[in-house]
Amino acid sequence: MDEKQKFQAEKPSTENAKASKRTKGESLKGFKVARRSFLASSALAAGALSLSGCKKATNDSGEMGGTMNISISEPVSIDPYNLQESEGTQVGSQIFDSLTVYDFENQELDPAAAVSWEANSEATVFTFHLQPDARFHNGEPVTAKSFKRGWERLVNPNTNPDSPSVIGYHLAMVDGYADLEKGLGTELTGVTCPDDLTLVVKLSEPYADFPIVVSHPALAPVPEAALEDFATFFQAPIGNGPFKMKEGTKWESGQYIELVKNEDFYGEVPALDGVYFNIQKDIETAYREFQAGNLDIVHVPTAQLEAARQEYGTSEDGYTMTTGQEVLDGVQSSTYYLVVNNDDPVLKDRDLRIAISLAINRQNICDTVFKGTRVAADNIVPPGIIGYEEGAWHDSRYDPEEAENILNRKYPIDSTFSDGSPKRGSIGQIKLSSNIDGGHKEVMEVIMNDLKDVGIDVVLDQGEWASILNKYQTSDYQIGRLGWVSDYPIMDNFMYPLFYTGTGDNQSNYSNKEVDTLIERARKILDEDQRVAAFQQVNRIISEDMPVIPILFYKLDYVGSQRVEDVYIDPQMLIHLEQAMLTF
Repeated sequence: MDEKQKFQAEKPSTENAKASKRTKGESLKGFKVARRSFLASSALAAGALSLSGCKKATNDSGEMGGTMNISISEPVSIDPYNLQESEGTQVGSQIFDSLTVYDFENQELDPAAAVSWEANSEATVFTFHLQPDARFHNGEPVTAKSFKRGWERLVNPNTNPDSPSVIGYHLAMVDGYADLEKGLGTELTGVTCPDDLTLVVKLSEPYADFPIVVSHPALAPVPEAALEDFATFFQAPIGNGPFKMKEGTKWESGQYIELVKNEDFYGEVPALDGVYFNIQKDIETAYREFQAGNLDIVHVPTAQLEAARQEYGTSEDGYTMTTGQEVLDGVQSSTYYLVVNNDDPVLKDRDLRIAISLAINRQNICDTVFKGTRVAADNIVPPGIIGYEEGAWHDSRYDPEEAENILNRKYPIDSTFSDGSPKRGSIGQIKLSSNIDGGHKEVMEVIMNDLKDVGIDVVLDQGEWASILNKYQTSDYQIGRLGWVSDYPIMDNFMYPLFYTGTGDNQSNYSNKEVDTLIERARKILDEDQRVAAFQQVNRIISEDMPVIPILFYKLDYVGSQRVEDVYIDPQMLIHLEQAMLTF
């Protein structure tokens, strides 16, 4: 998904995007496991998987409980119906449990609401066996029909005609999706329920990674109440997860969302008594509240990050807050990149795109604009994604001499800028587009100066996000800036949407028949190691064409209060509150 990130330079802001959504040599900080009381191995394992006994965690003093206060921005939705961005997903993932959950430490898929699953040999039919003891917060059993109900509610445009969900595309490969999405059908015909604990999903095309798609929080089950009163459920959803809405409360827009632990959760019952999501208007205000002792977890404004590190200490692995090591700076599974219009008469030249990439000093952007809170990107695929290879995009590096060598062969110096510095007039003036908010101007200015240093004339085209995005979608641009946040931590989630011919998010207009064919083949491969290797080959081929230009990998920027004894935040920014602990 295109990003809705808390992108920070000098003045942080939250950027709304359309919903679909390390320096070289520096190793990725270790990932921690998504902590469940049930851990298993293969994403396509057949047969039942054993569950370990449920237990309750305690802090060092043997006490349990407490309410954790967490700052978020105003969500779009906390109902799976429209979990399209980071803030709502943060809440929704605590209230709901999907079929599977991704373990970032071991880079494998684990069971959640499903205890096991298997696929047919063509990767077109998947059978999920559900947890037998699961119930919704209102006591209603979680059955296969609960998932079918939730998925159809997501796709059906009649669920809420005034504001249809924009994330049904996660199920686009399921039989019956196209008709239901257009209002021509009444169900996802590919989803069947042979019995209460068996969910069978038939796809319209082979897709071996489907079990990781269903880890998305939006693909959770819903009870019958979700269809009875949409408005009430939207404000106070009833889920099957480790936390539930506090009785008698609802999402209070602009104020708070209050959750309490689900004592009847089939997994590990949380140690916390509850979670209070405090809705703040901006990061700086939230940080002041944190400093006053009113919040436990917040984002740190970039300008104050170094002081926060000194005061609160930095996490050893970048993802786990413990007492005295409260600042998190692990690499996120998201990439900031320049999208290049490959149909543009000038930029369709591959050599020019490579030269532009080589001319950009990514590390300087990380150091000066972001004060070390970003990592120079050496790949469109970020660390933490299965199959990430360090340096896979060879020309996503800073080498101005090589950039000039490439340019001199086709675009020799033939004029000067107003300050007398050499210019390659035959290229013409290139327009660099970016939204005006979120601090992107500082990044664009560094890039413009870098390109001027190799003789390329660039002018900045800024506007509101909706206007700039429309230019990308209509190909009315030359170079722009985008961010991509993984919906699921697999390479396909970068390869297919960004580079397959004709997809809605392929805004570079990149088209390579060999790449299309290899992506199609890779999606069908059941063996995970072979599938990953196939996508790595695809990624290397794309990198040689340089259809887009990777710039940065995002990093976490959270800090916890001294009350936080233990909490883990994963590379997708989800806080794993089911195992979090506070000190007393």
